[in-house]
Amino acid sequence: MLYDDYLHDLGLILMAGVLFAFLAAKIRMPSIVAYILAGLFLGPLTGVLTLTDSLELISEVGIALLLFLVGLELSLAKIRDVGPVALVAGIGQVVFTAVIGFGVCMLIGFTVMESIFLATGLTFSSTVVVVKLLDQKKELNSLYGRIAVGIFLVQDLVVIIALTFLAGLGRGEEFALREVATGLGWSFGGMIVLLALMMIASKYVLAKPFAWAARQPEMLFIWSLCWCFLVVGAAHVLELSVEIGAFLAGISLAQLPFSDDLRRRVHPLMNFFLAVFFVSLGIRMEFGPVGAHLGSAIALSLFVLLGNPFIFMVIISRMGYSERTAFKTSVTVAQISEFSFIFAAMGVATGLIDDPILGITALVGMLTIGISSYMILYSDPLYAWCRKAKLLRLFRAGDTDPKEETPPKVRSDHVIVVGMNALGRAIVQRLHEAGQTTLAIDVDPAKLYGLGGDTMIGNAEYLSVLEEAGLDRASLVVSALQIEDTNHLLAYVCRSRGVPCAIHAFDLSVIDDLVELDVNYLMYPRVEGLKVQNEELKNIGVLPT
Repeated sequence: MLYDDYLHDLGLILMAGVLFAFLAAKIRMPSIVAYILAGLFLGPLTGVLTLTDSLELISEVGIALLLFLVGLELSLAKIRDVGPVALVAGIGQVVFTAVIGFGVCMLIGFTVMESIFLATGLTFSSTVVVVKLLDQKKELNSLYGRIAVGIFLVQDLVVIIALTFLAGLGRGEEFALREVATGLGWSFGGMIVLLALMMIASKYVLAKPFAWAARQPEMLFIWSLCWCFLVVGAAHVLELSVEIGAFLAGISLAQLPFSDDLRRRVHPLMNFFLAVFFVSLGIRMEFGPVGAHLGSAIALSLFVLLGNPFIFMVIISRMGYSERTAFKTSVTVAQISEFSFIFAAMGVATGLIDDPILGITALVGMLTIGISSYMILYSDPLYAWCRKAKLLRLFRAGDTDPKEETPPKVRSDHVIVVGMNALGRAIVQRLHEAGQTTLAIDVDPAKLYGLGGDTMIGNAEYLSVLEEAGLDRASLVVSALQIEDTNHLLAYVCRSRGVPCAIHAFDLSVIDDLVELDVNYLMYPRVEGLKVQNEELKNIGVLPT
């Protein structure tokens, strides 16, 4: 029966999520807001779904995998150069928002415990939302994008401490000082042990087995999920929450050299569980109690939308970064996080707060995520308007950044060679020797070793890989693969983008389809070899001329 309920609820959640996301895309509304609205439609508005055991199971699995995927986004290597500013700004913002937010909540009329949960929820910014938007703008690797990701890493580590603290509080039914102290001690001890194990595993254990698994893309995906659930199991043994285990599992894999390819592979899974979690969140919201606190939710939203960017502008500009970098970084943090919802949901589960606080958190999330998304997407015209209105005079920003940002390397007029079999490697080496700029792509890191020119780990079937490879700016795309479907896809994409392509016609049966796709050059070594052999046989008189 639970199985039937699970499929029924999951089907409704996905259908509603897809419908609302489609409608939201028309007005460029963030998908997270659309998913919460879908949940409101299924739950409070129509009563189609209510909170059941199957829905709780869906939500719990979704939270674990969502945090695993968030952890995968946080590579330390990419933010090493902006570590100091990220650390100072991240900690400064956490302290400012937590203290001032707690005071605002108390003034509004919330209890001490409710104020603690609300202020904590206001503290964190959404890694998922901002990373997706910066990636959409192609500015994830810009200076302000790296600073923002570094800040999120600092915030997420604070989240782990907060979740550990909450797990320690939830160990005992009575809040006697001794029991609480013991619970916190066990929780933080377990968290330190697990974190240490993850860092050791990332540096000394995971690289070789995952490099081997990377040779078979499907295996890499399965291994990553196995690692996630293994660490979640270890967290359970240490009496930590599954959220902590899943997040640390993601961070440990994010430090591996092929983490970019892994992120691309799990991205569809991330979108799936984003929908599941946030639709489920909308279902459990209650309009009655939230409606009574609508003014409070709006006030808290304004605090996040204005207060967070303000403190970041102060900190980042004081550290010598340019006005533009400080402004664009500050805009990225003007929303609350998926962690805020998770933290509030855990508070409800442990009985420390009631459902209305979760509803208020969700409402603040909808408002701040929705508004800040447009602020991020249109940060350049917003910056120009603020500067024209002389709103940035309060901040002493530098004219240039401490380390003048080197424009990101943009590949152009290069030859993309897909598939590092013997033919592909020979093509890359010949082109490199001739002075041609090349980019070699393969799913197996071992096949890329020792090649001249640039290399990339990835599957050419993913459009994100081709975009990162600079397909639109390439002078030629060469496929040495003997995979018919992938070759057809590459030929179609190249034709639609107006990029010349050369495809390996490894069998006579594929030639007609490739010709129909207007492939510019066909490489068919076997056929050409037979022609040469025939000519030689004719020359020596074995075959008639």
